[in-house]
Amino acid sequence: MDDQLAEAAEREYQRACRALDSGNVLAALLLLEAALRQQDNLQWYAMLGYCVARERGQVARGTELCRSALERFPENPEHYYYYARLLLMAGQKAEAVQVLRQGLAHGESPSILNLLQELGTRKAPPIRWLHRNNPLNKYLGILLARAGLR
Repeated sequence: MDDQLAEAAEREYQRACRALDSGNVLAALLLLEAALRQQDNLQWYAMLGYCVARERGQVARGTELCRSALERFPENPEHYYYYARLLLMAGQKAEAVQVLRQGLAHGESPSILNLLQELGTRKAPPIRWLHRNNPLNKYLGILLARAGLR
């Protein structure tokens, strides 16, 4: 009986993953909640946290779920991906990029690489000991970029 529940929960989880991949976050949330009712799997909490924050606006609860998944399973790069997406929703881009890079340190993930590429990364300033907003750095960077040297 427990094996059947675990298999049914896994099927619901896979359906939730497909729904989320297709952009249907609400369906993914409902399917994921159904799967968790059948089997409480902490591996699924990061995705649940993202879905809860996105669909219900419960960012604090979503953050809590993502962090608990990360604490329990720090080697899973997908947890970092969902936590970073949640941070992006909250407007914390710098922290999201840092979390994505931490996720890459635990294993290569196409979703993390795609999100990092989508966000774009800034090049180091030409004069590294000066702040990025320093006019010298700003205009020197523009000149080097136009000259094709950067």
